[in-house]
Amino acid sequence: MTPPPAHWLERDELGHLLALIRGDGYRLIGPTVDGAAIIYDEIEGVDELPVGWTDEQAPGRYRLRRRDDDAIFGFAVGPHSWKQRLFPAREPLVQIRRDGDDIRFSAARADPPPTAFIGVRACELAAIELQDRVFVRGPFVDHRYAARREACLIIAVNCVEAGELCFCASMGTGPRVGPGYDLCLTELDGGFVVEAETEAGAALVQRLDARAAADAELTARDAGLDSCRQTMGRELDTEGLPGLLFGNLDHPRWTEVAERCLACGNCTQVCPTCFCFDVKDVSLLANAETARERSWDSCFGQDHSTIHGAVFRPAIADRYRQWLTHKFASWTSQFDASGCVGCGRCIAWCPVGIDVTEELSAIRSQDPKPAIELPRPQVWWPREDDPLVPAPARVLEVQPETPDTVTLVIERTTAVREEPGQFNMLSLPAIGDVPISVSGSGEDFVEHTLRGVGRATKALSELRPGQRLGVRGPFGSRWPIELAKDHPLTLIAGGVGLTPLRSAMQQLAANPDDYPAVRLFYGARSAADILYDTELLAWDSLPSCDVSVTVDQASRRWLGNIGFVTRLLRRKELPLDGRYFICGPEVMMRQVLFLLDEAGVPKSHRFVSIERNMKCAAGFCGRCQYGPYFVCKDGPIFRHDHIDFIFGQPGF
Repeated sequence: MTPPPAHWLERDELGHLLALIRGDGYRLIGPTVDGAAIIYDEIEGVDELPVGWTDEQAPGRYRLRRRDDDAIFGFAVGPHSWKQRLFPAREPLVQIRRDGDDIRFSAARADPPPTAFIGVRACELAAIELQDRVFVRGPFVDHRYAARREACLIIAVNCVEAGELCFCASMGTGPRVGPGYDLCLTELDGGFVVEAETEAGAALVQRLDARAAADAELTARDAGLDSCRQTMGRELDTEGLPGLLFGNLDHPRWTEVAERCLACGNCTQVCPTCFCFDVKDVSLLANAETARERSWDSCFGQDHSTIHGAVFRPAIADRYRQWLTHKFASWTSQFDASGCVGCGRCIAWCPVGIDVTEELSAIRSQDPKPAIELPRPQVWWPREDDPLVPAPARVLEVQPETPDTVTLVIERTTAVREEPGQFNMLSLPAIGDVPISVSGSGEDFVEHTLRGVGRATKALSELRPGQRLGVRGPFGSRWPIELAKDHPLTLIAGGVGLTPLRSAMQQLAANPDDYPAVRLFYGARSAADILYDTELLAWDSLPSCDVSVTVDQASRRWLGNIGFVTRLLRRKELPLDGRYFICGPEVMMRQVLFLLDEAGVPKSHRFVSIERNMKCAAGFCGRCQYGPYFVCKDGPIFRHDHIDFIFGQPGF
């Protein structure tokens, strides 16, 4: 397809262009000098652009200085990115209103005015495109982001001067602006080469006093782009980078950089592609109304990696590795592109001047281990509705299981049937929502078994029949029960890890002709902590099922097995052609997998359930990042050979 012809716009006509855009009802957001930095803010016209200013950047350093000319876009990038306009640092997601026992949830919709982004660099447009992949091009759509994106008119700018920290040429994101703009300007002496990509952009050009660009002007544009490409202040070898990073998770460089890193999160705040966020409930009007809000978060914070009060990335080295591997490795598996666009912001705004290009080059050059091939994630359940808005549901029944564990029987809120291994997000106003595995389901109900250990699960466990809560889901992958039709199947559970296996066991027991050889090994802390004791006995009475239960701590009345569940396994045959479903504390699952290693069971025959911190369940918030996966949408059920390179790895 032949690109539309380029035009030439005299410098004085830029004001006319901005006036036309404003006249069409757009507000203008563009670069402007504020204090000691060039930021993106609302502007009225050309006079507020940073005419004659440039920036000097170095690791840990950013300064403005006057140029020797009156270039309008003669700077690199400042601390702001366009991310804050499309994905605000703080915004409401859901409005919740309680009226007695009734609860109503409604989406907080964005109603953005038409907005024109003025002066979007190539690297920044690439960053917007990456955010599009996260929020609107995956299996789930963030409707608030999509509304803002739809309301945008993008006036991009080609770079003809490189900054000291720029490396967009290495990342393939610049200096020439890629697809996604309406109009693109290349600033030269006396004016701009103008290129339109969309009908809206072409219509603007037709209304300007613009002529066809001369050959000399196009040559000058190309020479400027080439000069910029050749004078980048940084460069990075990206060949095989994802596999290199995940093949060197224990490289000594992680510890070395952690001695300098402050874990302040500046890099994630200025990064134009980082998308991690937290979700909290804010009470209004004496708890009659609650707003569920999201706010930017950082993987450098301890809360980001906290589950049940335990931090699984306690060291700064773990957190820095998490950030860098996600940015330069996991993104490629998740979104088919690197998460870095080479803008250099993280280098400039790091208080101690850590340079990502230097760190990555060091890992590549300092005795690295071989790279590994990363598997491709698989998303099971795309949804078209707003995945962040719960549906109200009524508690039908509360079944006590143990002294601190109950099963909530909840009315069904969706026609989508839950599969064994999936989970729902259960929520209460002013408390928030948490992921809870589906432990059973029927035509009109869904069951969730939970232990009241935290604020949310304790509040949920105290619900009574007739009361209401919010439900989102179902989410996640499932146990691949169909793979066991021609093979013996062994289910191994520890503690409440029996919960996500219960619905699988119900399905297996109900179809003995398809699954004639099913074994369940279950370990609990004590006899009082055994879940579903009546069902366990019923399953064990079936010819197709064999159930073995053990407890860690025996009582006088307990006459069964004593010891960890792995002790039971050591006494049993572990068929090499069998399939194995495993769920429980990770330390227990590691021991089970070690026994299967000893027995020679292929890793492709084993499936494990992984638990991580979740807030959105749709792959938006980044908190359940697990190597190249999101546990919420790629898991929680994983085949062992797909995660063996990170399973049990400290910090993951």
